[in-house]
Amino acid sequence: MIWEQSLFLWFLALIPAGIALAWWRSNRARSLKEQYFGKELFSALRNGYWSLGNSLKTVFILSGLFFLIVSLAGPKIGTEVREVKRQGIDMLVALDLSASMNAEDVRPSRLEKAKFEINRLIERLKGDRVGLIVFTGEAYLQSPMTLDYSALRLFLDIADTDQMPSSATDFKSAMETGLEAFQALEENATEAAKVLLIISDGEDHGQSYEEALNNLVNEGIAVYTLGVGTPEGTTIPLYEEGSDELVGYKRDNEGRVVTTKLQAQMLRSIANQADGEYYSIERGNDGIDGFLARMDDLEKGEFASQEYADYKNQYQWMGALALLCLVVSVLIPSYSSKKD
Repeated sequence: MIWEQSLFLWFLALIPAGIALAWWRSNRARSLKEQYFGKELFSALRNGYWSLGNSLKTVFILSGLFFLIVSLAGPKIGTEVREVKRQGIDMLVALDLSASMNAEDVRPSRLEKAKFEINRLIERLKGDRVGLIVFTGEAYLQSPMTLDYSALRLFLDIADTDQMPSSATDFKSAMETGLEAFQALEENATEAAKVLLIISDGEDHGQSYEEALNNLVNEGIAVYTLGVGTPEGTTIPLYEEGSDELVGYKRDNEGRVVTTKLQAQMLRSIANQADGEYYSIERGNDGIDGFLARMDDLEKGEFASQEYADYKNQYQWMGALALLCLVVSVLIPSYSSKKD
């Protein structure tokens, strides 16, 4: 048993206080009776008095007070299993963690802006299963598809360009990993729309992704893309590890400073081939609002899960007993109908 408002239980101390008060009043009345009245005279004055009824009245009043306090405390007893149905879409977010995502043409950086917008996306989710893929030249399923958005945020928070073994970008690896994650859901297949959202600056240095993209389309998976960066581009800053001190800019093998630009055409082409749409974030005040609006139009599927409710509320029974006791106390007479 647990209690919704356990502080009310402190009022149970009123019960023994009430019993003590009733006992004191009874003894005091007896003492005064013996002091001022003879036993026969007192009996004549209280002709028909029912002492047992008066005692029962006190018992029911105190019992009613007890059950009322317990009811206010909100007792919860017993467990139940109920099925909770959720409706939503199946979505994977593929986040580019290549070195170019550290560019600061979108403040505070492409990666930080992307993570901020993904968090905005998570805040809008209601019953959607969502997972996270991180990729560069390789791709990893950072978070399997889940309804636990708190866990998803934790996986997103630790996503960083330093965690990947490669600094290049390969869309093919992200698409293949996404397809495997969707196929793993076949045991719990629903009619929900399946969506892969790729967030990147569009610079692809990997193998051709055409076959992987076609496989996604054949599985009914729509691919949406979100470009982060500016067409003009900028350099990629390098900071002292563990601090905000700028130590230089990323250079190529010939020692030249690397400039990275948003490759919008690449991302737009991917979206067009996979029944999706392309969105872009080119300034700090741009957001993911276009995709959020599109989510409302996607087909919703139904996910059924069994959820265990810890305890069932039982306060209503305690309240009913309290009311019954108080009503009975009012109906019990202090005098019997039979007169001497």
